[in-house]
Amino acid sequence: MGYRAPVEDVSFFLKTCTALPALMEQGLVELSFDVVDPVLEEAAKFAQAVIEPLDKVADKEHCRLKDGVVTTPTGWREAYEAWAGAGWGGVGAEEEFGGQNLPTTITSALTEFWNSASPAFALGGVLTSGAIEALTVHGSAELQKTYLEKMVAGQWMGTMNLTEPQAGSDLAALRAKAVPHGDGTYRIFGTKIFISYGEHDVADNIVHLVLARLPDAPPGTRGISLFVVPKFLVNADGSLGARNDVYATGLEHKLGLHGSPTCTMSFGDGGEGAIGWIIGEENKGLACMFTMMNNARLAVGVQGVAVAERATQRAFAYAKDRRQGKAQGYNGEGMAPIVFHPDAKRMLLATRAETAASPAICLMTADALDRARRSADPMARSAALAEAGLLTPVAKAFSSDTGITVSSIGVQVHGGMGYIEETGAAQHYRDDRIFAIY
Repeated sequence: MGYRAPVEDVSFFLKTCTALPALMEQGLVELSFDVVDPVLEEAAKFAQAVIEPLDKVADKEHCRLKDGVVTTPTGWREAYEAWAGAGWGGVGAEEEFGGQNLPTTITSALTEFWNSASPAFALGGVLTSGAIEALTVHGSAELQKTYLEKMVAGQWMGTMNLTEPQAGSDLAALRAKAVPHGDGTYRIFGTKIFISYGEHDVADNIVHLVLARLPDAPPGTRGISLFVVPKFLVNADGSLGARNDVYATGLEHKLGLHGSPTCTMSFGDGGEGAIGWIIGEENKGLACMFTMMNNARLAVGVQGVAVAERATQRAFAYAKDRRQGKAQGYNGEGMAPIVFHPDAKRMLLATRAETAASPAICLMTADALDRARRSADPMARSAALAEAGLLTPVAKAFSSDTGITVSSIGVQVHGGMGYIEETGAAQHYRDDRIFAIY
């Protein structure tokens, strides 16, 4: 069965449970629901008609790496070009860089739609959005001029390079090094693993945000700096120049998200180093990266919401069609649809309850972020920021766990057919399992 975006539910929540109407009335958000509702409807149409049909294709095809070049599944690049061409990649970015500066509540809702249609496809946009925010907050005017317009337009995509083989999630153990070159640039050397969309054929350039250490950096997290390292160097006129010394040397074979290329990235293997530019101050890179990481934490929660919604829709559709045995309360002919069986009802109601709770938490977190950025009262902004700080890890943890729980129940509702790839229920479980690990 096809995906149907919950446009009405999201619109109702935005109108009744967030500060968005008040921010509109106060002129702090220059929008009305006469604009917001059509935006949600158009996003739903795109997700349902363009992205969702590719999800199962990508799950079967996987990505392929040959001679340092990653080929994405059939239709991936064309769908991304249509998505970016419609302006969806820049909905949350600042207007001065070509974005629409929409509130986080709205962009989070759109993120849910993209990820319900295909989390493997949507992950590239999630990472690019985070990289845009990090450059907007911490990047120099020159870096913003060089990269942001093309990234907001979707012509270039962004990545987050944190993890290394010996370090895992312990950023204090990072070994990648950055050597000053004397001209304002740095030479980056090292290996990063588990880099989503680290190499691909979807966009014309890939803008890597990379954590590394300067030669005289203090130990631990106090000695980490953040750098922009593009796949292709950028000429003074904005055109693409020479290939930088950063390459994919491996492509992970994963449980799920097969359409998303997860790469091992090598910086500086050519000898002279990958050319990079620092973001923010030396040895203060972790604080800069946390801007991108916090963006990603809420987005990961929304990804859990998205898969839960898709898995719930699939489970309900199957339970209404699948007939087996007799059930109290069913007066039709033949065997009863399993939706009438008490245990099936229990499971389905559990998925619906979890799936209703997780988007509420994520949208309330997004609402706190909107109030922290847009409220006129400084004290209200401060209180909202504290609220967002509390809710962000809760939204991420609860919603990513919800996705696992709901997709697992969805497999159970399908019974033995849930364990068969043909029905699609197993893919939701495989795709969602990584979100709790992120």
